[in-house]
Amino acid sequence: TMTIHSEEHIVDVHVRSGVYSSDTIFDYTHGYIATRLFSRNACFIMKIKKEIIPDLQEIGRLAFERETMRDVYSPNNVWALFQAGSSRLGHLKDWILYGKHIENLCTGLPLYE
Repeated sequence: TMTIHSEEHIVDVHVRSGVYSSDTIFDYTHGYIATRLFSRNACFIMKIKKEIIPDLQEIGRLAFERETMRDVYSPNNVWALFQAGSSRLGHLKDWILYGKHIENLCTGLPLYE
């Protein structure tokens, strides 16, 4: 499911698929995306690259197309490959940078950038 909070410039994406379940937050105000993978008990954070990641209005349009048409081709499909690396727990300076929505999603989990 996807929830778009236009006034806060936040998109919440919840995937419920057993071992592959995840929650993702697109925080356009702070410019970061955070994905919490439940099977790994970890949080992955990446900077929003405007040339790759659709803007807030475009995400809403793509979600609407997908919901109404169920099989839509778009050159703006976004896939991310996370590579194992070193992790750390978030500190106050991280939460100021990433914002409260990502803090709520990732507090207490290892962070991978």
